[in-house]
Amino acid sequence: MTSIIGGKRLPKYHPRIEAYGTIDELIAWIGLLRGLDANKERTEELTDIQATLMQCCAIVATDPSGKPHGEIKDELIKMLEDSIDLMEEKLPPLDSFILPGGNMAVGYCHISRTVCRRAERCVLRIDESESAPPDVIRFLNRLADYLFVLARYVSYVTGNEEVKWITSKK
Repeated sequence: MTSIIGGKRLPKYHPRIEAYGTIDELIAWIGLLRGLDANKERTEELTDIQATLMQCCAIVATDPSGKPHGEIKDELIKMLEDSIDLMEEKLPPLDSFILPGGNMAVGYCHISRTVCRRAERCVLRIDESESAPPDVIRFLNRLADYLFVLARYVSYVTGNEEVKWITSKK
């Protein structure tokens, strides 16, 4: 058992605990991305993302019957969308699925993206028994898109060739 904000005790396997634990894992992955040379120009942005994810953890870790523990403001989501737009301006159009990887920095971006999607699913799972925080869901959704574009951008600036996924035909 563990306590959430507000004092309520829940089993460690409860969907709420799983959700904020997965967001916490994502915070650590973003910290790894922040330390990579390929992301030097985004250090402040990635730090802001980590701080917002900490707020997401606090929101998810708060007993829903208690006082809300903050919110994720629309300008934080707009920051992600603006950054996506700036990176996409420099990228070639995407006309195929791509296989993740190519170098360590790109691989870590894709791992962060998949952990972010898992965190989003975990927060959505809370909705089965109680209300999931919509602002957290929106932020995680846009962050996963940001991390996908970041992976492509890091691939581009490091000279890594994106490998297109080609289906096998029988």
